Amino acid sequence: MPHEYQPLVVAPAERNEPALWFAFHRGELLLARIDDEARLPRCRDISELGVSTVRSLYLGTYGGEHCYVSELEHANELPDGHAMQGLRSVFGIVEEPLAVLAGRAFQIMEWDRNHQFCSRCGTPTVARSEERARACPKCRFTVYPPVSPAIMILIKRGREVLLGRKKEWAPGRYSALAGFVEPGEMLEDTVRRETREEVGVEVENIRYFGSQPWPFPHSLMVAFTADYAGGKITPDGVEIEEARFFDAEQLPQLPPSISISRRLITTVCARLARGEEV
Repeated sequence: MPHEYQPLVVAPAERNEPALWFAFHRGELLLARIDDEARLPRCRDISELGVSTVRSLYLGTYGGEHCYVSELEHANELPDGHAMQGLRSVFGIVEEPLAVLAGRAFQIMEWDRNHQFCSRCGTPTVARSEERARACPKCRFTVYPPVSPAIMILIKRGREVLLGRKKEWAPGRYSALAGFVEPGEMLEDTVRRETREEVGVEVENIRYFGSQPWPFPHSLMVAFTADYAGGKITPDGVEIEEARFFDAEQLPQLPPSISISRRLITTVCARLARGEEV
């Protein structure tokens, strides 16, 4: 597959060929503008561009090319034809597989930066060679890149779907409900709890839809559909400011296409509009 990513830990002994570099500074990614297209830097070492780094980590291969992620020391002086770009906007200007890999690279870099010392005894940690982990040589505590599972739920009632709006969103924008999984919860339990807490309704017939890694900061979004089972819509006023049912063909402003919430809503509503079972 041309866009297949192969995660690896052990870097090649020598850098003889140009590699793909994900170079970040404070959540922004270094991109080159070539022929009016935004592209990731390709070079044997990112230092060839005249930038200094705090750390660099090997990621594996993408389409046969070796990949690295680096944390830049600063972004004050960038090479000609290069600019920093916010990670969210990267999803709209580079091919989607690379944008997804950029999110993965950022999470790995942040994990490495945040775990240079053992959280138990304060000893400097050491990267393990056989897996993506950092270990304490003193107390042997090992830490892995964190993943925080979160659910997303689209509730159906006939040909209508229940959407909610947060206070901080732009006026008129709605989305599916979502929330983080608590320790000891099954995903289905999280769906029921979050729905009850955020809008006060009950659901049934919970079905898996799909998943998406979401690097803001290190989530795994797991999307479901469910049928409305009763209860008066009562937004909690904290997470959700307003919530109501919308007809499948009369939807409000939705989240950007980079989010699984948009795909969840548009896919389900298209099926409902055609009278199909969801």
